[in-house]
Amino acid sequence: MSERQFFLDHLGQTTPFPFLIEVERAEGNYIYAKDGKSYLDMIAGVAVNNIGHRHPKVVSALKNQIDQYLHVMVYGEFIQDSQQRLVKELLEVLPEELDGVYIVNSGTEAIEAALKLAKRVTGRTELVSFRGSYHGSTHGSMSVSGNEVKKLAFRPLLPDVQFLTHNHLADLERITEKTAGVILETIQGDAGVRKPSVTFMKALRQRCDEVGAMLILDEIQCGMGRTGKMFAFEHFGIIPDIVTLGKALGGGMPIGALVASQSRLNEFTHAPMLGHITTFGGHPVICSAAAAAVHVLKTEISWPELEAKAQRFEDRFKEQKEIKEIRRVGMMFAFDMESAERVEKVVTKCMEKGLITFWFLSHPYSFRLSPPLNMEESVLMHAADLIIGAIDETAGY
Repeated sequence: MSERQFFLDHLGQTTPFPFLIEVERAEGNYIYAKDGKSYLDMIAGVAVNNIGHRHPKVVSALKNQIDQYLHVMVYGEFIQDSQQRLVKELLEVLPEELDGVYIVNSGTEAIEAALKLAKRVTGRTELVSFRGSYHGSTHGSMSVSGNEVKKLAFRPLLPDVQFLTHNHLADLERITEKTAGVILETIQGDAGVRKPSVTFMKALRQRCDEVGAMLILDEIQCGMGRTGKMFAFEHFGIIPDIVTLGKALGGGMPIGALVASQSRLNEFTHAPMLGHITTFGGHPVICSAAAAAVHVLKTEISWPELEAKAQRFEDRFKEQKEIKEIRRVGMMFAFDMESAERVEKVVTKCMEKGLITFWFLSHPYSFRLSPPLNMEESVLMHAADLIIGAIDETAGY
């Protein structure tokens, strides 16, 4: 039996049409397959490898920690250097109001913890989210996600959840003193890179303050430099009550984090004790990689240079008539085309050319790009040429 057939027969699948690249290794901007073909990675594991594959400082941190110890105790009991380093790195770039970090295993787990914390702090039950949102696929995170097609087969989900129209000021009046938490992707990712206005975000912050609701910003995909700032909420001049992190935080390793004030996080420690627990959250090996990744983002990425590079990349597509619209925030891209079928042809042709692009779950008329932030401009422009070639070569088919 081939490895491909074994994969299809025995590993749980997410779609009927996986890419099926048999990976041998990955380095920097490239993934190398067992058949000898190389792929320029313009997706970075869907905004995970923001500093590329196997960054030397991340690899070094992993090796050093593996030589010391692996798992020693459930989270929150022992003082471990790698956890301390990670939190210190984060506190240097977070607003001083957000001085507490609870380390978990994934972005979805961070969402689950955030919803619980909002209920615990306020004593309320109502959760408010936005149409077009995606927050994960567990029961709680799915409950506050907006794609009904993905949710229908798994109902009933959490009760007492309502959805507002994204970037619509009038809907904010529906946030009331019954609301425990309002959750929003700072930049909506799966909806096709949707950026709200500064006016809307400031009004949202004000409304949450007025009624005492916790403002939860989901930065799992758009955080850690993806939008051209360390955190996407920096674009709007507001500070949330709770932030969820994941994906790129781990430098290629699985992690999530719930960020809030330490006084609010302490609500999990009593009435009842163990209000949120995790066995493997804060794993020392993972935290060592995450601490290195945050340090690399802080010291090796220039945000103004990243923005200028991303803009020049975007400009390469302005003459492409088949691209109906480009939405970009930093290095987070959505390219609209006339149909889902057209997108599928372009994504497939790019893969044939040795370049990985991807699509959105909830916005099939666009293809997405989320390349490593430290990709050299010459490589980025080569990727643009390949994508333009894929669009031209599939025109009329």
